[in-house]
Amino acid sequence: MSKLRILYVASEINPFLETSEVAQFVRKLPQAMQERGMEIRILVPRFGIINERKNRLHEVVRLSGINIPVGDDEKPLVIKVASIPNAKMQVYFIDNEDYFHRKFVFHDKQNKFYSDNDERAIFFCKGVIETVKKLGWSPDIVHCNDWITSLIPLYLKTTYKNDPLFKDTKCVFTIYNNEFSHKFDNDLLEKVKMIDIEDDMLNGLKSADYTGFIKLGMQFSDAVIKAGDTEINWESSDAKKIDTIEQGEDFTEEYYNLYNELVG
Repeated sequence: MSKLRILYVASEINPFLETSEVAQFVRKLPQAMQERGMEIRILVPRFGIINERKNRLHEVVRLSGINIPVGDDEKPLVIKVASIPNAKMQVYFIDNEDYFHRKFVFHDKQNKFYSDNDERAIFFCKGVIETVKKLGWSPDIVHCNDWITSLIPLYLKTTYKNDPLFKDTKCVFTIYNNEFSHKFDNDLLEKVKMIDIEDDMLNGLKSADYTGFIKLGMQFSDAVIKAGDTEINWESSDAKKIDTIEQGEDFTEEYYNLYNELVG
């Protein structure tokens, strides 16, 4: 097999942050693929709960400085990097003062869901793609994990479809049991839109909730994976086949085979 380039995108990764099963999954799988000879990159948000000094994060100036449009605003993108102890892997962190310098992740100290989590997701997804462009690195597979990454397949299959770095890129979307009940404001679709995105492409997101984000991620991905016993609470008969990969001892083998099948 040729040496595949795999980009992992997620909300969290051990040892920097762990609030759900995503963190351990994204810690284990990339290392397993790297040990099989694949070239990997990992991008996550730099949530304020992550201690920069303790984890030795530092800014990558050559990658920072882009302004990311979100609705009518433009927000500066800051990229930081840190190494995973005891592993030859680096993690890139997407940062912005307005969106990520809070001491909580998706809920405030009263456990109220942040009303701008949609904007944080939009900024993160756009920031990931622009960071990869700055790196000049062309991924064979972009493996998106959980709802916050669900806009990446849409953007890669529309706005960035003619970019030489992404023209052959395949998207894998893994769904976890991290549902929320919040419904976003009516301007969500306008904020999500970019060049080459038609209104009907966003029909799945009209519900402006968790299910809408997941539906959109499914719609534009080349493979959709359900992590273990994750529940999908809607009729998906009109969607593509959803595979289940149990997050047990041998799940890395199944993903290895899936990656090669998609690229092959």
